[in-house]
Amino acid sequence: MDPFAPVGKARFLFYLNKIQLILDTADSAENPAMALYQEDLRTPLFMLEGLSRLYKKIADGKKLKKLNELFKDLEDHLGAIDYYDGFHKEFLEKKTIPQEITEYIEDQRTQKADDLNDELKKKRWIGKRRNGVSKIITELDKMDWFDEKNDMLAVQKVYRKDIKKVIKKYKRKNLHFDNIEEDVHELRRELRWLSIYPQALCGLMQVKENAEPPAFLKKYLTPEIVHSLFNVMPDGGALQYHIMLNDHYFYALSWIIAELGKLKDSGLRIEILKESLSAVYRTNEDVEQLAYSISGPNQPTIPEILARSEQIATTFFEEDILKNILT
Repeated sequence: MDPFAPVGKARFLFYLNKIQLILDTADSAENPAMALYQEDLRTPLFMLEGLSRLYKKIADGKKLKKLNELFKDLEDHLGAIDYYDGFHKEFLEKKTIPQEITEYIEDQRTQKADDLNDELKKKRWIGKRRNGVSKIITELDKMDWFDEKNDMLAVQKVYRKDIKKVIKKYKRKNLHFDNIEEDVHELRRELRWLSIYPQALCGLMQVKENAEPPAFLKKYLTPEIVHSLFNVMPDGGALQYHIMLNDHYFYALSWIIAELGKLKDSGLRIEILKESLSAVYRTNEDVEQLAYSISGPNQPTIPEILARSEQIATTFFEEDILKNILT
């Protein structure tokens, strides 16, 4: 991070530098969009999206809202490529998936890459006149930023408010999910931001080790979660002030994000097969049952996925996990 920039601005500059390096490499590639996807541009974009979501409530809200939309637009394009690419790779390994289906999904991936290539040129992320990152830095230069202590206090306040908003929305009796995208995926998105912020803040948030966890938390503390690199915070040794997170409750948050991710992907597998079957065979008749039949014997149904998601979400909120994350 820039040691001379205000800490809030320095966090943006850290990830913008990462983005610039990836953009510079992709600029000379035959297919810049796929180069950006393969170089994982999504990760620093997620960090910038997280920072702008936070700081629009702290610094210049209007400017940071526009920056948030800019980062989100680019990340959404990469997400669309990832959606089709991930299932294309998975289905290539399955003998039950017709070749026409994998070819359709590959064509969709190509189309999404073409869309991103157009967007990259339009927004001047690449090309001889590229100035996408420099324009953002110019906007950041115009903003007022807190000193380190007040920055920490402001971020902590926003993080606490965001936690309360999620609790208010989902901690209720008879929580019911009807749709993979609108319910399962949406809950995971909202929880995931609470996990992304600590990573994006470049060491401001740290996980505090605690003694033996309460018995009800142990079901969340699997070796995979406890030792996940996603739960290792960036080094914050250069900072005077920190926001501390309770390790056991933060790990429980990571667990439900991971579990909802598996359930969401399982549901989207059926959705993409339905889309592909309808497009390839030009019919909507019984495509859901056909999707189940070719997806494999271990594929749960959409109702089963929704029921499982409801169950773990209800338990998670009843146990007040989020309420206890901040120490």
